[in-house]
Amino acid sequence: MIYLETSRLQLRDWEKTDLEPFSRLNADEQVMKYFPKTLSTEETYAFYKSVLSEFKECGFGLYAVEVKENKEFIGFIGFHRTTFEADFTPCIEIGWRLKKEAWGKGYATEGAAVCLQYGFNKLGFHDVYSFTADVNAPSKKVMIKIGMSFIKMFNHPKVEKDSPLNKHVLYHIKQK
Repeated sequence: MIYLETSRLQLRDWEKTDLEPFSRLNADEQVMKYFPKTLSTEETYAFYKSVLSEFKECGFGLYAVEVKENKEFIGFIGFHRTTFEADFTPCIEIGWRLKKEAWGKGYATEGAAVCLQYGFNKLGFHDVYSFTADVNAPSKKVMIKIGMSFIKMFNHPKVEKDSPLNKHVLYHIKQK
């Protein structure tokens, strides 16, 4: 099922054929630069299964993204229920991960913007958050471009305290 479309993208259900390119994306050191580690094929499969479970449980999740022009899978954009312990959780998080060949084309911003509209207008969200390692300038730019506001810095409880990725930024947007 296609949930959302833009002029260039389709945000849709996951297909088994997405697993191989998704595994390559998660194993790419450049793509995973702002995450604690790359993911193995087995870890990617477990992540895929958790995404499917969240769709079944919540009716939303991280949508598979493909370029309309060539039907190429480029990653995911969408929502996740964040439940780790923090003063802003539980919350709805918007996030994205695209293969490096798709970077610099505005796809993350385009897809995230249409997701926010869908989340507020169809899913009934009132607040959406996003966070990333402070050193992740590209994702912070997307957060700003889609109208999110900086809230604060925090230490991510699931990232090693001595890691350069521990310090995170938190962004937020409310339904207008």
